[in-house]
Amino acid sequence: MQNHFLSDQDLTPFVEALMSRSPVIAPVAKRTRFVFERLATADELRLDYDTTVLPPKTVFFPTKQDLIHFDNEGFRSCINPEEQVLLGVHPHDIKGIAMSDVFYKDRQVDNNYLANRRATTIVGSSVQNHYKHAFFGSMNADRPLTGHDMFLTKIDGGYVAEVLTDKGAALIELGNFSEATDEQIAAADAANRAANENCPEKLNGTAEAIREKVRAAFDSPVWEELSRDCFSCGSCNIVCPTCYCFDVQDEWNLEGGGKRFRLWDACLTREFSEVAGPGGSENFREDRAERYRHRFMRKATYLNDQLGGPACIGCGRCSGACTADIANPVTVINKILEQS
Repeated sequence: MQNHFLSDQDLTPFVEALMSRSPVIAPVAKRTRFVFERLATADELRLDYDTTVLPPKTVFFPTKQDLIHFDNEGFRSCINPEEQVLLGVHPHDIKGIAMSDVFYKDRQVDNNYLANRRATTIVGSSVQNHYKHAFFGSMNADRPLTGHDMFLTKIDGGYVAEVLTDKGAALIELGNFSEATDEQIAAADAANRAANENCPEKLNGTAEAIREKVRAAFDSPVWEELSRDCFSCGSCNIVCPTCYCFDVQDEWNLEGGGKRFRLWDACLTREFSEVAGPGGSENFREDRAERYRHRFMRKATYLNDQLGGPACIGCGRCSGACTADIANPVTVINKILEQS
């Protein structure tokens, strides 16, 4: 691991050098919010963003993705990765990517996801402004930060660049970096600690306590109470960095060919748990309270063994996306902890 320093005035030339080599996907302003999008100019980059509407997993797993094309002569895979740089990923979103890596490698390997993942160099960046619903300081805060290639921390006068892989080291040659001083490294450590400590919202229990008490609340009336206003729209699922369900569909054309593609799916919607059966369909989570409970059970308990902790990074996107204001994990989990 090496630490370098890049001054504020040298950031734009560095980003332009990255763009000259490969596409750069980074946070840009979109009306009153931010999104990860391919940079058209280096001036679009906003490392001071609070959060993006959708998580950076869209770079590896698009909302709609062709899997195969087929015709009378056979079928062809649509895996076609492009070397690219994903720039400006916050630490908690890096953890979300690491969780997705587990989901798509474990048991059934997802080559479509992994091809895009391997073709991408990830450059993280520190949180300069907090999203109003963020609680990453108390959710998976101790989870190791892995899977990225370089990390930029904003300090006075510029950025401390921590290089973690050979792919990250290769980027140093593209910018006017100098060796970081001990004082600059200490300032970067302090900035990242402060980002965790200053989260607007906070969970009132450890990951282990949350796991045990949420599971123990399976039959609690809290689910019916909190889901009363739920629209079953699935917005909380769609913006979540660690949701990974999808639906596969085929589309045919008049010439006899077509394509198979997949779309993000959401367990909060009624259709998600509807299956075909003798004489009609059956829904194994008919009640919205059951679907609401399932989401929190997945995040707080069911996936802990696979991930080594909760399947949540504390980004707060679900809270911001919920029009009924009932999706906030902090509100729900703290309520369960208090009742227990």
